Amino acid sequence: MSSLALNHDVLLRAQGIKKSFKKAGKEISVVKGVDLTLFKGECVAITGASGVGKSTLLHILGTLEPPTEGKVYFDGAQRNLFDLREKDLSLFRNQYLGFVFQFHYLLPEFSALENVMMPALIAGESKKEASDLARELLDFVGLSHRLDHRPSELSGGEQQRVSIARAVILRPQLLLADELTGNLDSSNRSMVMDLLLRLNETRKVSILLVTHDQEVAQKMHRILVMKDGAFIS
Repeated sequence: MSSLALNHDVLLRAQGIKKSFKKAGKEISVVKGVDLTLFKGECVAITGASGVGKSTLLHILGTLEPPTEGKVYFDGAQRNLFDLREKDLSLFRNQYLGFVFQFHYLLPEFSALENVMMPALIAGESKKEASDLARELLDFVGLSHRLDHRPSELSGGEQQRVSIARAVILRPQLLLADELTGNLDSSNRSMVMDLLLRLNETRKVSILLVTHDQEVAQKMHRILVMKDGAFIS
């Protein structure tokens, strides 16, 4: 257990998470009764072979898809997130969570600045406020010189840094990342991981990431290993 457990409150708590799908008339169990506690300010990596349920679990913890069974609680609230109406659940995601994926999902017709501004504009921030926040974050990730470049004009590492800036513009408490370094070379991988650690240290963003990369996992405060849909350590 991380030493943060001794000093910090619980940010996210999951109990008995199960997920199964039906395929060709058969029920396939992907996640098998997972419990997880994440503390405020903690960085946790979930590792394991392909197909063990890592990404499915992350999507459930991020409320992107519901579990077949189980409950998820956030920041001391006593209500299971999946008891919320879809509209309220979407509002919760926008306010408290940020997401970064292996594929950047940047809008190709917009500049780096406009891509980062987008969540703030959708949330009702003024254009000036959204622009100011986006500029600050792009400076934070080392891309103040690339504000007006479109994704096609950026390297893979630069695109991923833009996606991280976009993910944290609404000041989430928790950043969830799924194989965010999977398409990057070693230099860009190191740069992106250093950026995540700086976000954790300076902006107090907790991080929960899924990765195959042990070098990436070792940079986190704690590593959880999945096998056959459950944690083994």
